[in-house]
Amino acid sequence: MSDCSIALQRRNLYCSFLSDREYIFNGDWRAMTSSRDTLREDVHFRVLRILDAHPEMSQRDLAKAVGISTGGIHYVLCALLEKGLIKLGKFTAAEDRRRHAYVLTLRGVAERARLTRRFLSRKMAEYEALRTEIIEVGADLTDSDLAALRAEAKAL
Repeated sequence: MSDCSIALQRRNLYCSFLSDREYIFNGDWRAMTSSRDTLREDVHFRVLRILDAHPEMSQRDLAKAVGISTGGIHYVLCALLEKGLIKLGKFTAAEDRRRHAYVLTLRGVAERARLTRRFLSRKMAEYEALRTEIIEVGADLTDSDLAALRAEAKAL
């Protein structure tokens, strides 16, 4: 049994444990599952996007770029390997022969394109919702207050 398959079994056990706890504490497990699936999809999208540009990136650097722990990135890479979205290639330029390059497969490229469309669609919907809310809340302010807030936002 490989390290990845053991890691995936542990992750699946942990996720089922989390699902039970979320159901007990929140009552609305479907919303939590949807939120968790969205987060997982975002992480997979970011990992595939980064690996497409930098296949030689180490797990530690990849974890920093995505914003998750090194252990978490190991689970993600194992899941992507198991799904056939990436494959391990030798990183010949490295002095350390244990280094690998994570290369997207054809299936990985297609999945990255699908995730890109979903990511952009979701972010555009979030943008429109925020824009509408800003307009509604901004209607309560005077023009000078609104201009001052815009100037502050541009300074950030």
